[in-house]
Amino acid sequence: MISVIIPAKDAAKTLGECLQALLHQESLQFSHDYEVIVVDDGSTDDTAQIAEQHAVRVIQLTNAGPAAARNAGVRIARGELLTFTDADCIPSPTWLKELTRPFNNPEVVGVKGVYRTHQTSLVARFVQVEYEYKYARMRTLSAIDFIDTYSAAYRTEVFLENRGFDESFRVPSVEDQEFSFRLARKGYRMVFEPSAVVFHYHDGNLPEYLRRKFGIGYWKAFMLHWIPEKTFSDSHTAPTQRAEILLLALLLTSIPFIVIWPLYASIFFLLNLAVFLVITSRFLTFIRKRDAQVLLIAPGMSLGRAGALGLGLLKGFILPPKAEPKGFPCLSMHVRFIKRIIDIAGGSIGLLLSAPVILCAAIAIRIDSHGPIFFKQARIGENGKPFTMLKLRTMVDGADRMVMDVLHKSQLKGPAFKIPNDPRVTRVGRLLRRWSLDEIPQFWNVVKGEMSIVGPRPEEIRMVELYNDFQRQRLMVKPGLTGPMQVNGRGGLDFDKRLLLELNYLRNYTLLEDLKILLKTFSAVFSGEEVF
Repeated sequence: MISVIIPAKDAAKTLGECLQALLHQESLQFSHDYEVIVVDDGSTDDTAQIAEQHAVRVIQLTNAGPAAARNAGVRIARGELLTFTDADCIPSPTWLKELTRPFNNPEVVGVKGVYRTHQTSLVARFVQVEYEYKYARMRTLSAIDFIDTYSAAYRTEVFLENRGFDESFRVPSVEDQEFSFRLARKGYRMVFEPSAVVFHYHDGNLPEYLRRKFGIGYWKAFMLHWIPEKTFSDSHTAPTQRAEILLLALLLTSIPFIVIWPLYASIFFLLNLAVFLVITSRFLTFIRKRDAQVLLIAPGMSLGRAGALGLGLLKGFILPPKAEPKGFPCLSMHVRFIKRIIDIAGGSIGLLLSAPVILCAAIAIRIDSHGPIFFKQARIGENGKPFTMLKLRTMVDGADRMVMDVLHKSQLKGPAFKIPNDPRVTRVGRLLRRWSLDEIPQFWNVVKGEMSIVGPRPEEIRMVELYNDFQRQRLMVKPGLTGPMQVNGRGGLDFDKRLLLELNYLRNYTLLEDLKILLKTFSAVFSGEEVF
């Protein structure tokens, strides 16, 4: 069973057309294969009556916003899959089939579809090309972190485990982005499905467009308080759009100085304007190929977009809505910035100081046994993204193919294993492990930004596949060269105890705690306890 959920507020003009399209989906039978739930979010028109005329399930609420309305629909949904669209959208006949098809892959937990429009006004056509420009970028990605609910689907189990949409967003804004960003932090896989089409009534004039962009900017600033990393990138927004906001701010601030320093301020203004046009040129070229007439308004619309978003962001940062603090302390912007500075400095110094050790170890490894000097292994990093972790090789070449021969010697419970006196470890490898020297090439991973000096240990892919939703919180941060595991039992901790320890570290994080772990690491290394 698939559940289709539609939040509706004063949607009498468009809801009937939306429901008519939904009740006639190809290859699926209404009420047998899927249900439709309309959540009337405090409408003052005939929204609820129109929904009832179409024989769909209807909930009526006091107005609380689309996030709360969608969550209310989910609470009564019977489907294993949840799909969402809006009351001003007209799903194509194959929408539901195409939107749910990617779930044939069990790794996929979320799917994003696309907008189309039949409108002919230049502003609406600009909005459509703007979306298509973003879709073109998303087509190149195997996984995304951004899903809008005009054409969206999630696995019900994952949606409920993550508490659904944040109801502190009381107006249509970025509540759908925020939810998908939370899932991406945990390493869940979401995908883009361009054949899942809904037709939409876009903004028909400039004031509508600017108001919407201002609102997005305002609520996005609110969201960035607890998901600050999305200030810089996401899979939906072109990087140049962020640069446009900054450049427009520089343009506007330079204007008053033209009176004081006419020559220099004018040059500065013109340079910024030139850079603005250069970074928008790719978008303008895209528009020329898709809908050349839209070029007539595109430069002005781009400037207006940058201004509206920028003003919205400014207001959102200065006067945000009142809300309870969210997220872990380690995820805040200032903590991330400080940790990254420490990682770059510490990683660089670590590489420099350890270079003679690595050289001597490389010679010893080469003399002691056949095989490469470095051991490379795919590990899971921040937000579930894989990276190649480096270590000095401490086992015989091909040791990973001998695991089943020695697995019965493991002393740990669960899927994690550590084997005392592992016969695969070489003579030099045993010495390197005793003093944790095999880990020092990971300073390179730290400098590259794949790891941090302090954090949870980088996990193997097979282990992450066993995580439940609660344990996936561990993937919200970069793994560490050292961390709570290394100073609280090291290799003697089983799977569940280690994960609980690392999650407690994230919940109670302070930079001082990182310093304590660093100091304890030296003690743990010298003691040699639980080294395998």
